Amino acid sequence: MLRILKIAGAFVGVIVGAGFASGQEVLQYFTSFGYKGTLAAVLATALFAYLGMVLTSIGSKLKAESHKTAIYKISGRYLGVIVDAIIIFTLFGVGVVMIAGAGSTLNQQFGLPVFMGSLVMTVLVALAMMMKVDKVIGVIASITPFLLIFIIIISVYSLSTMDTSFAALNPIAESQEKSFPNWLVSAINYVSFNIAVGAGMALVTGGSEKNPRIAGIGGLIGGLAIGVMIILSHLAIFAEIETVTSYDLPLLKIVEDISPVLAVFMAIVLFGMVFNTALGMFYGFVARFFEMETKKAHIATIITLAIGFVLSFVGFTTLVAKFYSLIGYLGLFLIVALIYAPFKLKREGKKG
Repeated sequence: MLRILKIAGAFVGVIVGAGFASGQEVLQYFTSFGYKGTLAAVLATALFAYLGMVLTSIGSKLKAESHKTAIYKISGRYLGVIVDAIIIFTLFGVGVVMIAGAGSTLNQQFGLPVFMGSLVMTVLVALAMMMKVDKVIGVIASITPFLLIFIIIISVYSLSTMDTSFAALNPIAESQEKSFPNWLVSAINYVSFNIAVGAGMALVTGGSEKNPRIAGIGGLIGGLAIGVMIILSHLAIFAEIETVTSYDLPLLKIVEDISPVLAVFMAIVLFGMVFNTALGMFYGFVARFFEMETKKAHIATIITLAIGFVLSFVGFTTLVAKFYSLIGYLGLFLIVALIYAPFKLKREGKKG
């Protein structure tokens, strides 16, 4: 059971920093559609559960040490080139967004200059990437439960203190700027983006587990946990939509309204979740090209993070709005490959 929870925690940990830890992503992808955003969140939950199970079990079966071999195995030579390129682009790009997000977190809560939070994150990720993969997975998994606790607190508070009905708030929610034509496209794009984000590290996480069944259950539970947190976050932001729309990190604003002291802890947890995703992204990126724990990998890590730090100054909210939707559309290639993958591997197993 402990092995299952470790895999589930790592899968959640890599995705949530990019997917919704700040609340900005949930606001744009779900709450901006009001009532229909709830349907989108339920659909996203089902997709995350299935795709999480597929990714981790495939990683275990193929003993994946990076995403490269596994992606070409399940996608084939031609589609594999496209999917591999998309994942490489996603790993680096989302890593940059996370460095920017770290700067926004410390700026909003503590008033520190944005560059300082980004610099601290860059240094921490560089140090963590020098560790062995099992320790990296352990670090990522260990922070996840704290975010779940905060999400529950936030949602209970927001829903219990509502002085306006959802019916009255629905027009306000729907008036928010949208990147997608309807809730269905938004939900699929969101899952596609996050799976592109988490695929590299999920395959490596699965590869660290010898039993594909245990790895698959871990991915399934992780996917369900992500979905539950999305639904709760969406409802919390929906309930506070009049207050939080002008903030980069809506969930942190809600916690600040509950208690300034609690907001300090929330900011630390958010920073930790952003760190999780940044670590997963840059680790997966460097592991794609170099054998980890070698001198070449260490040099590549430093150079990659230095470039990421410079690019992060574009700004967190801007990066989320523009970059995430692009990756979501590109990630559909990966979604198609993953849906087909179990049937392909089963057929090849019979031939073998």
